[in-house]
Amino acid sequence: MAERDSHKIIESLSVREFFDSFKVDLEMELVAGESGLNKVIGEKSINRPALALTGYFKYFANKRIQLFGAGEMGYLRDLREKTQDTILAEILDKKIPCIVVSRNLAPTPALLRAAKAANVPLIRTPLDTKDFTAQATVLLEEKFAPRIAVHGTLMDIKGVGTLLRGKSGVGKSECALAMVERGHSLVADDITYVRLVGERELIGKSADLNRGYMECRGLGIINITELFGVRSVRLEKRIDLVITFVEFEVGMEEDRTGLEQNYHAILGREIPHIQIPVRPGRDLARLVEVAALVQALKSIGHDSAKEFNERLIAHMAKPSPTAAGKSD
Repeated sequence: MAERDSHKIIESLSVREFFDSFKVDLEMELVAGESGLNKVIGEKSINRPALALTGYFKYFANKRIQLFGAGEMGYLRDLREKTQDTILAEILDKKIPCIVVSRNLAPTPALLRAAKAANVPLIRTPLDTKDFTAQATVLLEEKFAPRIAVHGTLMDIKGVGTLLRGKSGVGKSECALAMVERGHSLVADDITYVRLVGERELIGKSADLNRGYMECRGLGIINITELFGVRSVRLEKRIDLVITFVEFEVGMEEDRTGLEQNYHAILGREIPHIQIPVRPGRDLARLVEVAALVQALKSIGHDSAKEFNERLIAHMAKPSPTAAGKSD
């Protein structure tokens, strides 16, 4: 059984945003084509246009950043200038977003002319081809990651990222505050910004403005970092478990065994989900802490409910002493 969140958000990325965001990290310098910085990068991978330089365009990935390394630049310089003009015009006619030249190699005059004529940004970096590809791929993966804002408080409980959900006033922040007092870390209060990284992990974080702050009804806004120290706040955390607080009602169904695993879907990824009824006298912080530890055990192959169920079945399958005596 899985519950669904909606309103999936996928960011688009212009060459300008890529250049401005990662200029320092990738040591990039804009050489030509400044007027084309608003072109859009359509895919998060990097393309080496080696085959395109020979005139083969059947599988040309024109939506990606085009990276000219030592091989591409060496081949280009071996061509006559007229041939360079022809092949570069054909490549740039494919509506590529930009060209990056690695190893601080000097662009050929034909490449400079073509970039200016087509208004395609031409960028240079001292990084070698392998390092630029590795670093840029990670940074693009981050930028292109699907994102969503979810209503909930995210905690790091002994390494288990736990998202606390529930209606306003149900006690999420009070529970989170009790968890912080016990030595666990706050990631985000009330609203958690989640991104899907590598189509595998959901990473949650707080907005920069209210990071380290928490709203508690009756107390107002409190500064967690100043009260409990810097170790009480984390910048971001992978989401491993979702816990939903619901108001207790007489006759409501409660899970008594834990044999059935429910899930909550965020950005298409299903996360283990537990529902905890809220009623007077229950130590929610203790229950959440134990739930996170149980999830940690499950992640390494130990499921207490299943283990006990198997022991119970094995015990029931044993012949009773009375039956054994009769058979004798």
